[in-house]
Amino acid sequence: MFGKKKQPPIRTLIGEGTVIHGELKFADGLRIDGEVIGDVLSEGDAYSILVISEKARITGKVIAGHVIVNGTVIGPIQSTDLLELQPKARITGDVRYEVLEMHQGATIDGELRPLKAEEKPSLKLAAANM
Repeated sequence: MFGKKKQPPIRTLIGEGTVIHGELKFADGLRIDGEVIGDVLSEGDAYSILVISEKARITGKVIAGHVIVNGTVIGPIQSTDLLELQPKARITGDVRYEVLEMHQGATIDGELRPLKAEEKPSLKLAAANM
């Protein structure tokens, strides 16, 4: 309602204890509780959501629309809509985003850059929601 995009359903789960080697492409929604060694990419132009849980680990590039991170990512992240960094998020790599929401405790070892670098970045303060 009022211009918000409808969140796509999460159709795929990479369970805890599962390790995938290679490029992973998905549509709609994906939740990762295990480990992916390779790139995780959303396919097509459709709006997508990627949830990287507290126990998850990705070593590779991540590209999706709405990205929620509460685990570990070693590699660059690009979020074309909203990037949410939860308190246990650990990122080693450059981060590009449209809108960024970062909670206290999340860490980034890399460069933060908005996708539209010439415009002023849009940031949401998580503490403001309390």
